[in-house]
Amino acid sequence: MFEYDPYAELARLKQFASMTVTSTDFANGEPLPKQCWGSGAGGADRSPQLSWSGAPEGTRSFAVSCFDPDAPTGSGYWHWAVYDLDPSVAELAADAGNGESGSLPPGAITLPNEARAERYFGAAPPQTTGTHRYFFVVDALDVSHLDIAPGSTPAVLGFNRHFHTLARGILVGTASSD
Repeated sequence: MFEYDPYAELARLKQFASMTVTSTDFANGEPLPKQCWGSGAGGADRSPQLSWSGAPEGTRSFAVSCFDPDAPTGSGYWHWAVYDLDPSVAELAADAGNGESGSLPPGAITLPNEARAERYFGAAPPQTTGTHRYFFVVDALDVSHLDIAPGSTPAVLGFNRHFHTLARGILVGTASSD
């Protein structure tokens, strides 16, 4: 089975440094804990703890997202998208994506996910669709603010951050309902 990696494709368009992204909730390539699954799939819609390191000099902000390229949509599924994180931030606590005021560092902006909610939406792989990969991506950006219209999609963030990325780190979790 062909496993499309959208970030490998993007790296062919523009090269940049790599960063390290880790989580105390799961290891790269390993299953997401059940609390990081969607509430409709037996989870709690709790974003995992994320830490990153290796941002280059000149980093003025970070963007964080979670994308499932294996969703049966033809275009994947955005679970979470946050940008304008201050360059002093190198970690998001577990459940920082809950959408409540004060859960993210000051100045951070969350865009609506595919469910149109400005919060993390947990894994929920439909029956018979196999194992899904959840790409948690952190980009170090060369601007302190991305000029994105409120309510824009995470794809708009992806397009804008592509042109300002200095370095990128990726941590992949998995989930399967089969």
